[in-house]
Amino acid sequence: MIRWYALGVAVLDFVLIIYGFWHHYNFQNSEFQLRESYTWIPQLGISWSVAVDGLSMPLIVLSGLVTTLAIVAAWKINHKPRLFYFLMLFMYSAQLGVFAAQDLVLFFLMWELELLPVYLLISIWGGKQRFYAATKFILYTAAGSVFILVAALVMAFAGDTVTFDMQTLGNRHYPIALELVAYAGFLIAYGVKLPIFPLHTWLPDAHSQASAPVSMILAGVLLKMGGYGLMRMNLEMLPHAHTYFAPVLAVLGVVNIIYGALLAFSQDNLKRRLAYSSISHMGFVLIGIASFTELGMNGAILQMLSHGLIAAALFFLSGVTYERTHTLAMAKMGGMAKEMPKAFALFTAGSMASLALPGMSGFVGELSVFLGVTTSSVYSSSFKVVIVLLAAVGLILTPIYLLSLLRQVFFGKNNSGIIIEKYLGDAKAREIFVTACLLIPIIGIGLYPKLVTQTYDVKTVAVAAQMRQSLPLIVQEESPLYSGTFTAPQLAKTKAQPILGVTQY
Repeated sequence: MIRWYALGVAVLDFVLIIYGFWHHYNFQNSEFQLRESYTWIPQLGISWSVAVDGLSMPLIVLSGLVTTLAIVAAWKINHKPRLFYFLMLFMYSAQLGVFAAQDLVLFFLMWELELLPVYLLISIWGGKQRFYAATKFILYTAAGSVFILVAALVMAFAGDTVTFDMQTLGNRHYPIALELVAYAGFLIAYGVKLPIFPLHTWLPDAHSQASAPVSMILAGVLLKMGGYGLMRMNLEMLPHAHTYFAPVLAVLGVVNIIYGALLAFSQDNLKRRLAYSSISHMGFVLIGIASFTELGMNGAILQMLSHGLIAAALFFLSGVTYERTHTLAMAKMGGMAKEMPKAFALFTAGSMASLALPGMSGFVGELSVFLGVTTSSVYSSSFKVVIVLLAAVGLILTPIYLLSLLRQVFFGKNNSGIIIEKYLGDAKAREIFVTACLLIPIIGIGLYPKLVTQTYDVKTVAVAAQMRQSLPLIVQEESPLYSGTFTAPQLAKTKAQPILGVTQY
């Protein structure tokens, strides 16, 4: 009864999300829509204000899909099921609150409310080192959250009136020093969640100890909260500071890609390898955000959506494998393709999507990021060449560690030291259904990207135009952050430049 109730609530909420956006959301409007605002604490200018636009709408849909499927994936949870499903639904609410909040205090509260369910889900239903992983998670993310509150207070008290309304704060003009301080605070907080090197060390431990349904949400949705925060606040609300920090984000993106890929290859634990793969793929999001082009920002959002689906599928399948073998050590596996041909086929499809096979969503997202950087008129040619070449190294390393994973787990001879639960057999109908619900949109987006890009195209064009308007001031000031290795951003020589049918203004 508890399982069916939780699933019924999740499905009903997801259906309402789809219905609301299908009938009441205008894809051609870059402004906030479906706004609801109620005065909460008028003395401090705090309100319960929610709305959606092109940045948040696709992530809300992703959150609904992945969380609903995670509840289906957790169907065999028998230990404290009432608490488990309560925490799953509680976390569902917090996710939607983060993506919809238009008041910085409300955003901060929703961000904090999401931490407690994850901590409990790991510490109660996790592996042997679950307490260590859960404590590390809560310390890193809670400490990072403090910077959100500090930056929010700095922005709220900077004007004549105190307000936490994000749209009002985004229209204010701040001294550049204050804007840089706020930007740095948000960057640290979202850098922990994304995660960005060197704030990433909590993620492999959390993934390796969390159960498969929790890992699905952690990789599929919660990491995207960091990317969303960077685009919503750092990029959209603090555009002048972003022009200083953008080259830093691009460099950190390259570091994430190469560092995450190299460490993924060195992991013997199945879920730790997938966790470092997530760190590597999030590097493309940083590069897209730093590109100053709508094509690059489109790629960043598409990469977040694509990785959310792919990572959720792979972590779920790792849980399917663990249920049969009771181990995550790849050295103890081998020859499982004969024992589990259906699971092998699904795992292979997910791995192909993760390594950006053409025809799948991963390829479109990474290609858009590359095109966005190379066609940017902001950076010097030498800087763009270095960034693209180093990022391309990740495209070489990713197939190496993913194909190596498939070889170690599914090919070769059966390991005599491992006992496969014969009564479980191959992937069951429920497990095939969950994976198929993730693979179908992965392939659909890969073949026809407009399925999702049309939901945020108008918004990214508006944000990119806002970014380029802030460039002249920074160029005139000749910021020292661009000296030495990096060339200061230069304005485009022409006002319009058509690229792949997309006009850059």
